[in-house]
Amino acid sequence: MTTGSSSTSRSAESGISTFKGQERALRADRLGTGGLLLSVLAATGPIMVVAGVMPTAFAVMGIVGQPLLFVVLGVVLVLFSVGYAEMSRHVHNAGAFYAYVSRGLGGTAGAGAALLALVAYSALQVGIYGIFGFEASGLFATYADIQIAWWIPALVAALVVGTLGRLKIDVNARVLGVLLVIEVALVVIFDLAAVADPAREGLSLHAFNPDTLTGAGVGTALCFCIAAFTGFEQAPVYAEETSRPHVLVPRVMFLAVAGVAVFFAVSSWALTVAAGPSQIVGASQKESANLLFSLTESRLGATFTDVLHVLFVTGMFAALLSFHNVVARYAFAMGREGLLPRAFGQTTGTSGAPGTGSLLQTAVSVVVIGAFAISDDKPTGDPTAPVLQLFTWCGNVGALGVILLMAAASVSVIVFFARRGAAAAQAWRMVTSALAAVALLVIAVYTVKDFDVLVGAAPGSEVPWVLPGIIAVALVAGLVQGLVLRSRAPEAHARIGLGNEAFQLEKAAAVP
Repeated sequence: MTTGSSSTSRSAESGISTFKGQERALRADRLGTGGLLLSVLAATGPIMVVAGVMPTAFAVMGIVGQPLLFVVLGVVLVLFSVGYAEMSRHVHNAGAFYAYVSRGLGGTAGAGAALLALVAYSALQVGIYGIFGFEASGLFATYADIQIAWWIPALVAALVVGTLGRLKIDVNARVLGVLLVIEVALVVIFDLAAVADPAREGLSLHAFNPDTLTGAGVGTALCFCIAAFTGFEQAPVYAEETSRPHVLVPRVMFLAVAGVAVFFAVSSWALTVAAGPSQIVGASQKESANLLFSLTESRLGATFTDVLHVLFVTGMFAALLSFHNVVARYAFAMGREGLLPRAFGQTTGTSGAPGTGSLLQTAVSVVVIGAFAISDDKPTGDPTAPVLQLFTWCGNVGALGVILLMAAASVSVIVFFARRGAAAAQAWRMVTSALAAVALLVIAVYTVKDFDVLVGAAPGSEVPWVLPGIIAVALVAGLVQGLVLRSRAPEAHARIGLGNEAFQLEKAAAVP
């Protein structure tokens, strides 16, 4: 009787442990190649980049060779992806960046990367709410003759994104997929129209001439353009939710970075063809974010341009949802490993989504939107208005954080394989990672140096130092947390970056 009771008790404990294990692991087999690729590419916001980032880079930097910059950056990011993708075959963790850093540079460095990633991706997502609200309120004014404050559609979007973030990831992938395919199709139509009806200078390839990349603005232009790629590196975040992460994650990463580089290079060249290489800078300075729409209206008509305006907004919504999912998964991974309260390390109900992380990001978004709304006493057309500062400030803070994370991950790849005695077998991947690390650190230096230009700060303003300081504070705070854990809870410190592997080992050790 005693034996049977003990057996029953042990079985019950095993059952509870398994149940908790499911709560602390993201649901596998949710995403295939298509769903993962769409989830990743949605973060790049194709129309947002073509209509917003590209004209700004042309106008502010005065550099015609933006298409060539996208090619150069594509090469740098392919070099980065070689080692990064190989790491994804060895490490399957929703913490991605910080998991890789942990495996290469140790748990303390991993803790610093974890908080840096959480802050950087949160900033990227929250910043988009500013431009989303601005453009959405413009749509209401133009097409419905309704005047609403920018923060109203921004708050509504935050709540909708938060709701979707708690659903199954494959549901999110379908939403992202529909929006992404439509906006890419419309940009491709514009590209074809520009080629069919070029400006007076014809189908000029001047924008790909290396001579166009001379001058003091090249470094800053690199900062602008690399931000457009942000999102391709998110594929490993979803590794636990794919059926074959060692195959799908590397495949999607290379498809994403190559596709984005070609798409943006061609689209920025199409802008120069439509406006004329000698006129593109002046046209961008005059039209700003309206450049794309003015060029489409003259070639494709008012109806197409109206649809493009709407897709501009829905494309931003897709990027918001994509970044939200990434932040929620970083919070989940950190909660599972003791870098955030344990409540963050559990999934929600039947959806298997990281619900607590999703709630955290929704709350942060609502608070930041509210703070900028309260301080907004300027007309929305004013480039110094808080609504537009929200986009430029947070976007550049987030981009700087991601650039540093990519550089750290590249160094981690080298150390990881060297420590495993695989330096000879992985030599070419270690070389590409070293080249990528150097290039990314150079871009990071330019980003900090030219932050005043990136955020449009007035001379003497403290903003260019305060905003990068947010990234520095996040990194230092994470490192301090890692040091404290190493001193007070060495077992927890040893689990940083191991993800569900550590929990499975913990379960196995707990079973008599």
